[in-house]
Amino acid sequence: MSVLSRPEFHDEAKAFEHVESILWPNGPVCPKCGSVDRTYALKGVRTKPSKKNPNGVERHGLYKCSACRSQFTVRMGTIFEESHLPLTKWLQAIHLMCASKKGISAHQMHRILECTYEAAWFLCHRIRLAMASGELSPISS
Repeated sequence: MSVLSRPEFHDEAKAFEHVESILWPNGPVCPKCGSVDRTYALKGVRTKPSKKNPNGVERHGLYKCSACRSQFTVRMGTIFEESHLPLTKWLQAIHLMCASKKGISAHQMHRILECTYEAAWFLCHRIRLAMASGELSPISS
């Protein structure tokens, strides 16, 4: 059985659960106020209907903070923030970049993940920036 056949690589809800278990081992934390015990999950929330999705899209992993009344997901404050790509694509891209010995190009990522080249370039760029650390990181201020 291949590693890429695990449920978090193909099911959006499982992908959110996987990332939440890594980033929030003791439960969800509000990124605005840092509250831990005053958050609750919002189930069955959908986006507004559009021409492309007449029923809307389900928002997985959506939480609300009782302290500051803000909504948040595990994407906030991470490399996944402000991305329209599904979390499953992100996890597949991270696995492919970490598992390849000599790295992987955006063009190869585009072919493997079956997404546009621009999306693949964006994924690779964000993942590489997240992997860079210390004094040798390209963006240091």
